[in-house]
Amino acid sequence: MILKDYIAVDLEMTGLNAKRDRILEIGAVRIRDKKIDGKFQSLVRQHEAIPQEVETLTGITNEMAESGRELDEVFSEWMDFCSEDAVLLGHNLIFDYSFLKQAALNRQVSFERKGIDTLKIARKLLPGAEKKNLHALCGHYHIIRGQEHRALDDALATQALYEIFEQEYEAENPQVFEPYPLIYKAKKQVPATARQKNHLKELAEYHKIALNVPWETLTKNEASRQIDRIIAAYGRMPK
Repeated sequence: MILKDYIAVDLEMTGLNAKRDRILEIGAVRIRDKKIDGKFQSLVRQHEAIPQEVETLTGITNEMAESGRELDEVFSEWMDFCSEDAVLLGHNLIFDYSFLKQAALNRQVSFERKGIDTLKIARKLLPGAEKKNLHALCGHYHIIRGQEHRALDDALATQALYEIFEQEYEAENPQVFEPYPLIYKAKKQVPATARQKNHLKELAEYHKIALNVPWETLTKNEASRQIDRIIAAYGRMPK
């Protein structure tokens, strides 16, 4: 089956765990009738410092993230961009999907999609000795990326890679190109307790720290991270 309509998507995140870490950037390309029909890109404002290794990898600084928008706004626009029947395309797609699914669940939004993973295609159809990450495959097929590890550029690269795979392998391996249901069991993140919020505010006040925290949507995990971060950097309050 030649897939004519789909959305290539890529995310940058602050870590590897959808239950604990945060979406930093969403980039996507909508394909209709094999042509680019629209693009989506947005940085997400962060309320904690971006880990140094993530900043080094992506080039996204804390100052850049400050110009981003809150995830509620970005995710709402993403849902408008991504229609309910859209097939998603990605490289190691389930990783990106896990963060999108978690964000949807936290906002009580249904997000069930089918997808195609160029990493799975590469693992099934390319020689075992070759590297299968996006960097290696773009080099092998001479796909030019504007900037590695930026969401929109990587989404565009994944779309170009898929088109090459489809031309070379789909006729003899149609089953590999069938969209499949994306499954990720997310659990809604619990809001921070009043006790956590009060403790966090007291810590910040005691150490004279200005907090940039979304109090209304703060989760227990996020509050715990903020508290641990302050204690590690400045110490506990005296009893």
